[in-house]
Amino acid sequence: MLSIVGCNSRTPEPASAVIPSVQLRLTIVRTATDPFLPRFNLTLNVRGPGGCSSTTELFPDTGHVGRRNIYHAPKGMVYVIGQYDARIVDSQDCHTSLSEFRHLDRNVVFVGSFDQDEEQQWAYFAAAHRPELPFEKH
Repeated sequence: MLSIVGCNSRTPEPASAVIPSVQLRLTIVRTATDPFLPRFNLTLNVRGPGGCSSTTELFPDTGHVGRRNIYHAPKGMVYVIGQYDARIVDSQDCHTSLSEFRHLDRNVVFVGSFDQDEEQQWAYFAAAHRPELPFEKH
């Protein structure tokens, strides 16, 4: 009898970050879509001041492109930047919108990143614990 066991569990893996300066809690949930290949769906959940909240599907991780860098931008905005997508979160109403990279403000502060740790577990790394990592050009 042949038994095949996959490496990726379909159990959702949440990782959260609190950004005190704008009173936002960001959670990105990673869920495997393939038992063997590094492919994951990513969902951004935002909770903000006054009880606002939103949920947005991010561009999926189709093979080691799941990292999302988080930046505090002017006017209470937060950027969630991936290899292929950029989201702008308004801290006042938790509204999340897709943006083209060229329309993003360059005067931002790196807050941290959501990424895999050494054991391939989904986690949040604050800027104080891990420096900003650039995205690879393909």
